[in-house]
Amino acid sequence: DVPSPALQNIVSTVNLGVPLDLKKIALHARNAEYNPKRFAAVIMRIREPRTTALIFSSGKMVCTGAKSEESSRLAARKYARIVQKLGFNAKFTEFKVQNMVGSCDVRFPIQLEGLCLTHTQFSTYEPELFPGLIYRMVKPRVVLLIFVSGKVVITGAKYKKDIDDAFNQIYPILKGFKK
Repeated sequence: DVPSPALQNIVSTVNLGVPLDLKKIALHARNAEYNPKRFAAVIMRIREPRTTALIFSSGKMVCTGAKSEESSRLAARKYARIVQKLGFNAKFTEFKVQNMVGSCDVRFPIQLEGLCLTHTQFSTYEPELFPGLIYRMVKPRVVLLIFVSGKVVITGAKYKKDIDDAFNQIYPILKGFKK
């Protein structure tokens, strides 16, 4: 039976709709770090859902690390709430998933050289630079990292359906290159 990919990471963005004083946030929020010489955002973490946020002075925020769209939205709301409690009139607008990463194990080894030679227009395989084959699918427009071990990572998707569709397309191809 065909395995199905599991989500590993969601990157989402949200606009808090108000300029932020990052120094104030860094001083008063827990689990926040801010080193403007190194990076122009406050880095904040929460445990549940276990995520990291990058909070910019423009009021824009990036949330990473959630394992589902729902928990990414929930985490982003929690960060917005923390910012509100520090006295900023933060709103929660334009929430958008920017990237989804899924992974799967086909449970058989894959002959990457053969796959690369027959799918030249989509594949890059340079084992001395990176151990996986990089497969750039056109529809859905995602990137797959395919490893000899049978592990597959799918990235660049905006929707879970894209990850599932990509995997369902690649699986029969991979079966043809079983070691």
